[in-house]
Formats: sequence, structure tokens, C-alpha cells
Amino acid sequence: MTERSRSPRPDLPIVHLLPNLLTFAAICAGLTAIRFGFQGDFERAVYLILLACVLDGFDGRLARLLKAQSLIGAELDSLADFLNFGVAPALILYVWGLQDMSRAGWIAVLVYAICCVLRLARFNVSTKAGDETADTGYFVGVPSPAGAFLVMLPMFVSFLFPDMPPLPPLLVALYTVAVGLLMISHIPTYSFKNLAIMRDKAKFVVLGAVLLVAALLTYLWATLVFLNIIYIFSILWALRASRKIKVT
Repeated sequence: MTERSRSPRPDLPIVHLLPNLLTFAAICAGLTAIRFGFQGDFERAVYLILLACVLDGFDGRLARLLKAQSLIGAELDSLADFLNFGVAPALILYVWGLQDMSRAGWIAVLVYAICCVLRLARFNVSTKAGDETADTGYFVGVPSPAGAFLVMLPMFVSFLFPDMPPLPPLLVALYTVAVGLLMISHIPTYSFKNLAIMRDKAKFVVLGAVLLVAALLTYLWATLVFLNIIYIFSILWALRASRKIKVT
């Protein structure tokens, strides 16, 4: 084959690398969160999990906006989700409150992590098949980012009430397993990204988002506890609503 007959390799716009760079930044945040957790700096570890969640929310949307989706990007995103929402929160929680019952606590952590990877695998298969949230507006089970913040709820409560006696490790372990089982359950949970609003109500949603960001910046732990409680009630409400749909 001559040089002329070879088709030139197309150039890749450097801006198309941004989604993957955000994914790598999220991975770095998750790994650094584990480091701070083992150093006993639990609040900073939670901050980094929050940062990883924000980056995870942006990388896919940026890829679609730039039309830079790729199979590698999708795999990287799934691996980052397992690290940031399956491994990092579980290890941080173990160091924080489960070391006193090392064997049972470690089993609880393993159960949560395995449930998270199963949840992600099921989501990937369902997405490729076009089943997940299709025409329903619901996820099947608790998504991994929501599972991460649910499982860290005992930490949020302890940060909010620093003078409170430590939570019993057995209770924390059982709660960790319960959150893991919620992720692989078939309980319907709302897919908030599919929600739509009337145009004349958009200003109220923007105002609410601004207030939420202000609350997170000012009263972080109280806001995270409140959001967790709201999400738990949303699971119960979604379960009730889905049963009504099946009956009708």
C-alpha cells in the first residue's frame, strides 16, 4: 500500500478529551478520599466524595453536549462509579465506625461493595437493552450515587451532632448491608433527571437550586441529613405510586 492510498488519521479535537478528564478527576477525588479516611480526616474525605459526585454528574452530560461519547468513556465512567460510590464510601465508613467489630464490620463493607458493583452491572446491561427508566421515569433499585450518600448518613449525623454518643457499630453494619440490598433490589426509585417542569415554573426551580447550594455551603451536614431523609421518603412514595400504576 502506497503512502497516497492511506487515508489520513482524523484529528481528535482536544475539547473531546474533557469528559474523560472529568472522569479521571473524579477517580482521583475518590482515591484521595480513601487516603484522608485512613488518616482520620473524615470530613475532608466526605468533601471529596461530594466532589466526585459532582464530577460524575457532569462528565456524561458534557460528552453528550460535545458529541464525544465513546465506549471507552462509558467503561471509565462505570469503573469510576464503582470506586467513588462503592469502594470509597465503604472503606471510609469502615475506618470511621466499624473497626471495633472488625470481622462483622468488614463483611458489611464487602456486602455493600458487591451490591454496588452488581447494581452498576445491571444498570449497564439494562441501559444497553433500553430497559432502565424506559417510559417509566423510575430506576430499578437505588442508584449507586444515592446509595453512597445513604450509606454515609450515620457519618453525617455524627458530624451534625458532635456531642452525640457514637452509634453502635452493629447498627451501622446492619444499616450498611440494608443500603447495599436496596441497590440490588427491584424497588422503584425516581429518576429525577427525567423530570420535566412547566416553563413558567423554571424560575422557582432555579431559585430552589440556588438555595440548596447556599444551604450546602452554609449548613452542609444538616442539609445532607435532610436530603437523605427526603430521598428515603421519595423511595417510599415511588413504591406506593408504582403499585398504584400496576393496579390501574
